[in-house]
Amino acid sequence: MEIKVMKKILEASEKKAEEIREDLRKRGVLFLNLMSSPGSGKTTLIERTVRELPHLKFAVIEGDIQTTLDARRMANLGVQTYQINTGPFGGDCHLEAPWIATALSEMNLEGVDILFVENIGNLVCPAEFDIGAHFNVVVLSVTEGEDKPLKYPLAFRVSQLALVSKTDLLPYLDVSLERIVQNIKAVNPAMEIFPLSAKTGDGFDPWLEFLQERRKSLSSSL
Repeated sequence: MEIKVMKKILEASEKKAEEIREDLRKRGVLFLNLMSSPGSGKTTLIERTVRELPHLKFAVIEGDIQTTLDARRMANLGVQTYQINTGPFGGDCHLEAPWIATALSEMNLEGVDILFVENIGNLVCPAEFDIGAHFNVVVLSVTEGEDKPLKYPLAFRVSQLALVSKTDLLPYLDVSLERIVQNIKAVNPAMEIFPLSAKTGDGFDPWLEFLQERRKSLSSSL
């Protein structure tokens, strides 16, 4: 009985994810789900992205167990932000499609070009749930070492793009960027990989081009 109930719940969630994906496609809103461990630099990445692309309109859904710290940083940029805290409901370590649907129903998406979901910091649980994104993006900081793609492969398997962040710290670490890339490719050979630094802007152009090209492709499919 429990297995049947869980199956129905997952099927309903996946159906909602498809509805979200199609609805946002029709609206011309590119939806990206950012997943990573805590402290990888997702919020800083979004901040710089918003500043670098002032001609585009962004919106962000922030997922955290507690606090609105990241949401405040987005709001300070003038970005429409919706906070989802899971702490009051058991502290789930991931977001789910029905929660995203509720957030979208309360947001003003008129004129929005790109929607980011900053998922809860965790390389395991968020990867298990389709939230309706057009692209899953996994962010891996060089400070996490070379082995994380091998230890936590699901996040890399379900993502289409990997951002290797904080590359400005490489001179101070005993870490090989080449080995990180090799390990990501070992898990997902089709993965696009952009090493970058949100602090210095080094390597940021490919990421910005990716966003703009995918946004145009989405609009042209309407």
